[in-house]
Amino acid sequence: MNRQAQAALLFLLGATVLHAGLTDLHLRYVKAGLRPLLLLCGAVLVVTALATVWYEWRGARVRHGHGGGPVPGGRREHHEPRVSWLLALPVLALILVAPPALGSYSATHTGTALQKPFGFPELPAGGGTLRLGVGEYAARAVYDDGRGLRDRPVEITGFVALDPSGTPHLVRMSLNCCAADGQPVKIALTGEVPPVLRPDAWLEVTGTYSPLRTKDPVNDGPVPYFEVTSAKPVPTPNDPYDEVWTG
Repeated sequence: MNRQAQAALLFLLGATVLHAGLTDLHLRYVKAGLRPLLLLCGAVLVVTALATVWYEWRGARVRHGHGGGPVPGGRREHHEPRVSWLLALPVLALILVAPPALGSYSATHTGTALQKPFGFPELPAGGGTLRLGVGEYAARAVYDDGRGLRDRPVEITGFVALDPSGTPHLVRMSLNCCAADGQPVKIALTGEVPPVLRPDAWLEVTGTYSPLRTKDPVNDGPVPYFEVTSAKPVPTPNDPYDEVWTG
């Protein structure tokens, strides 16, 4: 692989990273907070590719100025094995195949990642509906005994997963960094749960805090219950992942 080919591959990779960072595609790979770093990396790759092309063009002009002969002290072109073109395959895969977000299969084969947060911020005052993430509800239900949640309607959005016994759970995958370290946080559903639930379907559930708890069959981690009063299907959100909730 010569310098021109290397530059083309660098440019293609940089442009792909920039495209992912400028669209929601990057949310399939990393958490939203890493978007600026993706854009910076993509820009560096593109600039490096352009600089490589300029360097080669400048070297070609110098060689031409010497009558096409070797430049004293100049570098010689080393031909790399053709197998090096396989480096282009990950780039093409990134362009052509966007992986699906982690879903119910990962959730049912991985133990809950619920952790005790550093603290619990005050909830909005009043009797209106609280809109909480799966991680925040689970943490408040388990580690704060539902204080602030009792007798208040709560709305939560997540995808459906069924444990080995068939119990429905509302799940959101939490990320520390990227999809490779994604782990589920789970809420067991009870009450007015729809009679037919399809794994990986996204639901918006409204209901109330339940003091009931169970254990995750994978790692025996705590899983709180949620008393459902109504549920409706919703589209998959642009960002299907949550960051780990730490209070």
